[in-house]
Amino acid sequence: MQEGAWDVTASEETMGVRLSFHCWPSSRLEATRCVAPFGALYTPLKKLPPSCAPPTALPYDPIRCTCHAVLNPYCQVDFRSKLWVCPFCLQRNHFPPHYAEAISETNLPAELIPQYATCEYELPSVPDMGPPAFLFVVDTCNHPEELAELSDSLQQVLNLLPDDSLVGFISYGTNVQVHEIGFESCSKAYVFRGNREYTPGRVGELLGCTPRGAPQPQPGQAHPPGQQQQHHAPQPPVGPGQEVLERFLMPVSECSFQLEAILEDLRKDPWPVPAEKRVARATGSALSVATSLLHLAIPRRGARIMLFTGGPCTSGPGQVVSRMKEEDMRSHQDLAKKAEPLFQPACEYYEKLANPSTHQPANAKKGSHVP
Repeated sequence: MQEGAWDVTASEETMGVRLSFHCWPSSRLEATRCVAPFGALYTPLKKLPPSCAPPTALPYDPIRCTCHAVLNPYCQVDFRSKLWVCPFCLQRNHFPPHYAEAISETNLPAELIPQYATCEYELPSVPDMGPPAFLFVVDTCNHPEELAELSDSLQQVLNLLPDDSLVGFISYGTNVQVHEIGFESCSKAYVFRGNREYTPGRVGELLGCTPRGAPQPQPGQAHPPGQQQQHHAPQPPVGPGQEVLERFLMPVSECSFQLEAILEDLRKDPWPVPAEKRVARATGSALSVATSLLHLAIPRRGARIMLFTGGPCTSGPGQVVSRMKEEDMRSHQDLAKKAEPLFQPACEYYEKLANPSTHQPANAKKGSHVP
């Protein structure tokens, strides 16, 4: 780096943001001369120095401009008129009453302090959605060396996650394995066929996550001698989502040992592959099981499916490449000419996984249950 040049890493350490530009263009002509597109890489939960960010998240909603920009230290402030100017659209905005009453050059809110270029908010209008959830989906059709490196990296990731983070693990190749991390005696997994799509109801049924309640005595069943019949208040039934949280999606502090054992035993998919065919990689089916598992456990919460794959899907729903090696992989010209028969069905399938509510039947939208 030349002397006097912009230190990108120092800016990232103090703000948690890496920008693709150093100066904002002052005109449209200058903007057209920019070679790289404008972008910003933000690192959530990054530990910033105390002098560069508020010590805690701000417990209120941010002040926004009509262009949806947020009040920040780069805004021009008129303390006399109680106005602030948006640096993006140059719109003049009035401060809310509770800001205008106390704001002054010596009494600034946190978002206007010059060194606080990065602020995090805890929005009171958004309810607490609980701890974050991560579902790792790992392709085992890769080479053993790559699997060993991935296993080591994932073990490091587990040590960096918050203790209350929910974690699950799915491995797949020709078939899909859902690992029961709540079973401590030995490594236990449920195997799904990789050539079909699975709905949440079907996944819960195959995993044995069915609604259950308190055991009820059978009619005519006699009580043991010396014991009297006791009347207990009926316990509420336990739904399949709660059972998934007890067996397949657990806090990392409670299942780290089981997950590390699973990662250490991770092996290449043992299914034989003929010489004239590609490996059977059921990525679409694995993602179907993963989304169904999250739908059962946390249907109204955010979660992240972390997919680690070493190639295209070659088997089951969402297939994008034929298994026969004599058939060449698609090219950009095939996509442009719409000569690839697997492309459009695969796009529709993955779009349905990403937005399941937009692909429900009409009777399901009216309130009926679709398993």
